[in-house]
Amino acid sequence: MKKIATLFFTLLFLTGCTVVRIDTKSIDNIISVILSKENTLYNRIGKGYKYYVPRGVNYIDTNALNDKLYSNGIYYYLYIDAVSYFYKKKVNYQENPNSYYSKKIEDEKGGYLEINKEDSHYSIEFFYNYAKIEAKVKKKDIESVILNASYILSTVKFNDNIIELMLNEEYFTNKEEKYNLFEKDETKSSDNFIQYIEN
Repeated sequence: MKKIATLFFTLLFLTGCTVVRIDTKSIDNIISVILSKENTLYNRIGKGYKYYVPRGVNYIDTNALNDKLYSNGIYYYLYIDAVSYFYKKKVNYQENPNSYYSKKIEDEKGGYLEINKEDSHYSIEFFYNYAKIEAKVKKKDIESVILNASYILSTVKFNDNIIELMLNEEYFTNKEEKYNLFEKDETKSSDNFIQYIEN
């Protein structure tokens, strides 16, 4: 019995989980840790896309490819750039030395984070994975908003078939045909359902 218990605890010790610590006081650490993970979670589905909304963030409304989210008195405005995704357009961003924070994210999904001071608030513009989140926050809320935005943006997944249909101009063209239910069309047969039943 002791051998089995020893073997069990040895296996448990050797195959333990790896815990990655996120320093929530460092924007660089938040971005590098969360964006480096391949996250497949989702709990929101839009037209041609889906993503994960973290606990504490609430979905408010959708207008086309724009979603409005809310958490702790802060509104998040999420924009999905389906056109750039479909055509695989790369992000062209130059870091701004005059910003409170400015960083180009250079990985396969690409993006940037820019924070600018505006009076007593800070304007956050976070673009990653063909989606962008904008928010206006107080200085004390910057890290928590970046944390939530990182989770949201890193989990955006696109449905290529739906996006292709949305961008196909001919698919949504309106083909109208005039019908008048009260005029008799002499070119059509006069047979109707009642005559069919009688026969």
